[in-house]
Amino acid sequence: MNSSIQHNKCRIAVDAMGGDFAPLNNILGANNALKLNSSIEISLIGKEKDIIDSSKKGNIDLQKFSLINAEEVIEMSDIPTEAIKSKKKSSIIIGLNLIKDNKIDALISAGNTGAMFTASTLILGRISGVGRPTIGAPIPTKTGGICTLIDSGTSVDCRPNHLVEYAILGTIFVREMYGINNPAVGLLNVGEEDTKGNELTIAANKLLKKSGLNFVGNVEGRDILAGTIDIVICDGFVGNVILKFAESIADWLKTKIKSYMDGSFTNKIRTLIAKGIFKNLFSPFDYQRQGGVPLLGVNGISIIGHGKSSPLAVQNMIFNASEIYRKNLINKFKEAIINYGNK
Repeated sequence: MNSSIQHNKCRIAVDAMGGDFAPLNNILGANNALKLNSSIEISLIGKEKDIIDSSKKGNIDLQKFSLINAEEVIEMSDIPTEAIKSKKKSSIIIGLNLIKDNKIDALISAGNTGAMFTASTLILGRISGVGRPTIGAPIPTKTGGICTLIDSGTSVDCRPNHLVEYAILGTIFVREMYGINNPAVGLLNVGEEDTKGNELTIAANKLLKKSGLNFVGNVEGRDILAGTIDIVICDGFVGNVILKFAESIADWLKTKIKSYMDGSFTNKIRTLIAKGIFKNLFSPFDYQRQGGVPLLGVNGISIIGHGKSSPLAVQNMIFNASEIYRKNLINKFKEAIINYGNK
């Protein structure tokens, strides 16, 4: 696969069968993306009949898309390793093979996350020098910025060199996608002192100090929301626990607000008056704004979305894929990993 070849338009495939509201939401999101961005071409991969039927419900003209039939679907309940072996004609497998064969530039899917991760790693392959691909989750901070948490759940057991790779990939991603020239990298730990932590974090701290990155040292959980760190590195076990806890905060607040409203008519009036404030408060936690997250470290653009993805989320996944392609991130990842290996 030659990712150095750039086309005038980014060729993006949408897994039309992925997600809880497939294929309608995926088609609507793809249609919206085409209306707003003329620099992309979109293919819809999935069961042709289902796509056609849904397009009629959504009053979508399919002639603007390339339609690729996929007879099988990897369901959310499928075991990833088994599904990618038994369902070769699924939309995920077909899409990733199209990237490998240079027929498209990116695949987005709101389907089975494990299948996307495993199949992307096996079919696209890892970037040379990357031990484990990873995913970074954007977490809103109190200063209005984003802290990218890596790894957010792909590998629960890591070695020190994997954490350094996450920091390198994350630095390139944050620099290019968020415009932060020299992003600050912190290593999540139980204390700021270099001697704190377990064997993994103590060893990783030493490697990160020599990495040439803007490594600021160990950070604690409270620093994630503080807005002083751009990237926080940890193993996937810890990262996923933090991510799921962070996702629950917005729901907890909404429940408390509703409980307050139900307390009295006066409380309801007060809450309705402050409705605009609450909307602004919760908007950074809306997954639809981010759309999906790229799998970092694989040799191609693979974007993984939320299972409940709305048309807006699908649209933004497509825009993310287009931006990653336009900025040639895959080759920049490769260069960064090679430069680190040559030190």
